[in-house]
Amino acid sequence: MDSPARPRLVGLDGLRGLAALFVVLHHSYLMAFPGFPVTHAPAWTGFLLYGHFAVVVFIVLSGFSLAVSPARNGWRLDSKAKFARRRAWRILPPYWPALLFSLVIAWTLVPQPGEGVPTGKSVVLYGLLLQDVFGSPSPNGAFWSIAVEAQLYFVFPLLLLTLRRFGAAVMLGAATGIVVLIGALAPHVSAVDALMRFTPQFAALFAAGVVAAGIVRAGEKWQRVRWQWWAFAAAVPVVALIVVMGPVWTTSNFLWVDLAVGPAVALLLVAVATRQPKPLVRLLDTRPGRSLGSFSYSLYLTHAPIVVVVYTFVVGPLFGTGMAAFGVMLLICVPVTVAFARGFAAVFEIPFVKHRSWAALKAAMAARTAKPEPVPAAD
Repeated sequence: MDSPARPRLVGLDGLRGLAALFVVLHHSYLMAFPGFPVTHAPAWTGFLLYGHFAVVVFIVLSGFSLAVSPARNGWRLDSKAKFARRRAWRILPPYWPALLFSLVIAWTLVPQPGEGVPTGKSVVLYGLLLQDVFGSPSPNGAFWSIAVEAQLYFVFPLLLLTLRRFGAAVMLGAATGIVVLIGALAPHVSAVDALMRFTPQFAALFAAGVVAAGIVRAGEKWQRVRWQWWAFAAAVPVVALIVVMGPVWTTSNFLWVDLAVGPAVALLLVAVATRQPKPLVRLLDTRPGRSLGSFSYSLYLTHAPIVVVVYTFVVGPLFGTGMAAFGVMLLICVPVTVAFARGFAAVFEIPFVKHRSWAALKAAMAARTAKPEPVPAAD
């Protein structure tokens, strides 16, 4: 018998917020310690090299979040067209203004590190979310994953159909098997190697998130499992491998490392969804955690140009590179990017989350701007 649906899965917003904040730290770190993946930073800061894994968290979490409602409904979508409209409504209103913001920064102040000044081709490709299909100068170092996420939305109904007809193991095994085949053939077959630009492992990670969402309809026996320890057990060997092999090997083998990280992230989401461990869930569900999560997408979209501007015009000329530069980057970039993202989200993200159509949004705006009715004078 299915467990009753919860109105809200606590902690997930906090995870989104922490992952987005980690990406800010990662990009600040790369400015202060250039040379990725080989830097001369202190060893204890080495974990900040791996902002890529925050995107892994986003992808697994995306699959999980999108699958919660279908999981409670027999793994069925209400409507594919409705799903597509809702996804477009969710990601495009913040994305396009963030793209414009990034282009203006790149054209007038400084382009992204290692990139040329964006061209008209950049505008078209990034505007249509085709940046991983064709190459062009990037206006924002964080935008690469948005195209991947959008493309996974097209796969989502197929994953649900496969899961519903053949089960979770077959669906996840098929998605992972295809990715493993691509990874094995890519070094030897040029046509297959071309697929690597789409980060195919994210399809398997997304599928893992979908499967993990099944916890919302699992029986009480499964709800009581200590999932956090399974997540810990899955993470330890991967962390050990990364530490032993180092950043050059790790970044050269992201496909395989991501596939190894995915189960740990999916199990962590299952743990949090079942409110385990309680101290972590309480921390994630604090007011600051929920608030950060509410505009984490805007933070992810807008932080990169700000980080580059701060380093290029303030920190770099005064402090160069090294720990002092990194410390100042954190002191400036964390509050500035968070504050900017919060204001940005108030205009371009949060209203579109609260109101699911133009009609609802216009009605809300009209209600806010309407003059109050005059109070009749007392006799």
